[in-house]
Amino acid sequence: MGEQRHGDPGTPGTVERASDDSGKYAIENPGLPPHRPRTTDEDPRVAKRAERQVSFMFILSIVGTIIFFVGYFGVGQLPLDETNMDLIRLQNWLLGLGTAFAMLGIGIGIVQWGRALMPDHEWVEERGEVVTEEDRSDAANMINDIIDESQIKRRPLLRNTLIGALAIAPLPAIALLRDLDNTGNQSDDPAQNFGVERMRHTMWDTGTRLVRDVTGTPIKAQDVTIGSALHVVPDGLLDLEHDKLNQKAKAVVLLMRLNPEDMQISDGREDWHVDGIVAYSKICTHVGCPIALYEQHTHHLLCPCHQSTYDLTQECKVVFGPASHPLPQLPITVDSEGYLVAQSDFLEPVGPAYWERDPRPAEERGA
Repeated sequence: MGEQRHGDPGTPGTVERASDDSGKYAIENPGLPPHRPRTTDEDPRVAKRAERQVSFMFILSIVGTIIFFVGYFGVGQLPLDETNMDLIRLQNWLLGLGTAFAMLGIGIGIVQWGRALMPDHEWVEERGEVVTEEDRSDAANMINDIIDESQIKRRPLLRNTLIGALAIAPLPAIALLRDLDNTGNQSDDPAQNFGVERMRHTMWDTGTRLVRDVTGTPIKAQDVTIGSALHVVPDGLLDLEHDKLNQKAKAVVLLMRLNPEDMQISDGREDWHVDGIVAYSKICTHVGCPIALYEQHTHHLLCPCHQSTYDLTQECKVVFGPASHPLPQLPITVDSEGYLVAQSDFLEPVGPAYWERDPRPAEERGA
């Protein structure tokens, strides 16, 4: 490093800074500052108060987890839809506060434990280059020292409340994951399959008319022109008083018309369309965003969230983006009055991919 001078070195008030290999101007190691004992180290009453504070935070974490379950299972059993916003707000408050208390209680409690009760002295130990049996023994002794210094053995209140908080803290996540569809482990008990059936099936059924979203107007085949894209829901959905949003999130479809000569139709789906009119789920198979962009010239459907792109001429096969499988197709036909109706429900679950999804086509699964 070069030398920097400010003024004449012989002049009072000037500073000279330099360094070279000889270490002439090196700063001496000042060492660690002297250890200052804390009040919790000297006063047992203060230490006991700190122990109760930490235990209170762990208990608060337990209470937060219980609040989460009250909101998720208690309020969640009540009819929640857009007509009862007070219940929705209450559930959101309970879920949010419960999760916050559960996580912050453990975090703040552990931080306070380390600040007030665990030993805070510092030391420096040079690391050896070769690991020997003596080093392994020292490492084992170090772990034992850490356990002793944490005082977890001497303070059963801290230990028990921490164990309780950590034991139930993962339960909310387990409850959320449990509600995912589990198609590979269905039971003969319909009550146990309630979540499975709710995920796999929608309001579409044999003979259900396709109606325009918002207006509820039924659609005739002659009303759908080539290049158009209609947002469609099953007849009766708009009249629901409860659970309308959940049902719509699963059942909403896009209705489009192609030139039949441009369509690549797989075996078993020859009668799923009406003279080029096809219906596909509007819910992206990546993370469930609604698909609303249709490029008429390329026949591509585009998800605005992460740009997953589906080719309508190839039965909505994924041609770009993170989506893992095509959009589910709704088999449709016309009734005696010329209105478009569903032949059945979707033959596979709609929405994002999940690990229980059977990768085989619906026809092979016998769905």
